[in-house]
Amino acid sequence: MFLISWLFTVVSLALASLIYYYVSIKGKAGDWGDGFKSAYFQLALRSLRSLGAKQVHPKNWYPIPLIFCRPWGKLPENVPCHPKLADFANCMKKKGRGMSIFVNILDGDYHECAEDAKEACKQLDTYINYKNCEGVAEIVVATNMTEGFRGIVQTMGLGNLKPNIVVVRYPEIWRRENLKEIPTRFVGIINDCIVANKAVVIVKGLDEWPNEYQRQYGSIDLYWIVRDGGLMLLLSQLLLTKESFESCKIQVFCIAEEDSDAESLKADVKKFLYDLRLQAEVIVITIKSWDVEGGSQQDDSIEAFNDARKRVASYLEELKEAAKREGTPLMADGKAVVVDEQQVEKFLYTTLKLNTTILRYSRMAAVVLVSLPPPPINHPAYCYMEYMDLLVGNVQRLLMVRGYRRDVVTLFT
Repeated sequence: MFLISWLFTVVSLALASLIYYYVSIKGKAGDWGDGFKSAYFQLALRSLRSLGAKQVHPKNWYPIPLIFCRPWGKLPENVPCHPKLADFANCMKKKGRGMSIFVNILDGDYHECAEDAKEACKQLDTYINYKNCEGVAEIVVATNMTEGFRGIVQTMGLGNLKPNIVVVRYPEIWRRENLKEIPTRFVGIINDCIVANKAVVIVKGLDEWPNEYQRQYGSIDLYWIVRDGGLMLLLSQLLLTKESFESCKIQVFCIAEEDSDAESLKADVKKFLYDLRLQAEVIVITIKSWDVEGGSQQDDSIEAFNDARKRVASYLEELKEAAKREGTPLMADGKAVVVDEQQVEKFLYTTLKLNTTILRYSRMAAVVLVSLPPPPINHPAYCYMEYMDLLVGNVQRLLMVRGYRRDVVTLFT
């Protein structure tokens, strides 16, 4: 403009400045909104439509964890969830990308608790931002925790952006504080996730989970018992990408029967890991078939097994007496159950053997991942919690993982 005519340029700038000054003084303030937010919204809608609802290829699969914040007990005032849940959620990000959904449930009537839910959601969202975790906060009002969680796993998310992994803290306090309602709720959460085809990660030892500044050494040990679509392998690789676990190595333990070909199994697993381009040491452990009198266990493990067996026997005796007194079938958790005491004892001993194996080989591991056994059909929830207590006993950090009906890693290059 100055090259064309410096005079007209000066006059134009002066007029523009006068108009701007006049409008800023006399003009009315307008709420024009944010143009960038509108563009982001349109882009998000277009991307969501492009994703569709079809099953995502394993190469494009990302974990979208649903972090269940409801505590199995009491938290300090003004703390909306366990402080380490956000740290664990950050460990599940793939290449630093991903989104976590933090949910909590308020017991009560929706019309009466709507304002409390809004305030709780703001508090939870502020806490997520404080922990530098990419995620959103959701609060659901329901008559009880079971119904609230059942609604969450059915409706939370849109299309392929629905959460695919449910993260729950293990209720370590249930026996110490005699919270008898916890077993039924805990088993109900696992069964709801199985029906909704969601993967499950149960975190034991959350209080000791490291933050991003606490470097860990040793190994990340995987006890691969059942096929889970590769979710356990993927989680171990995600842990290695974090600064706190980058100095660790991965060890894969395969549980085999006594009469199986251990060397052939080891070769197959090594070939599988090689095809996945994963570096890990493979160790095959043979566990003898069920024989309560056989094997040499540690004294504390045997004591824990005997205590669990006595508690279960006492619990089953109470159920039988109640059924006989009321003239009804054997009832537990509000439904009829069928209990084979020999099978219950077998479950107890199997979990004891697995726990002893973990303590023998992985006592110094940074974190242990093990396949989560599904709750046996028609077994009381109390018995399942006894199985789980035996499994997690004396293990500092343990992730119990159950995949779902699809692969999350692929051999294709």
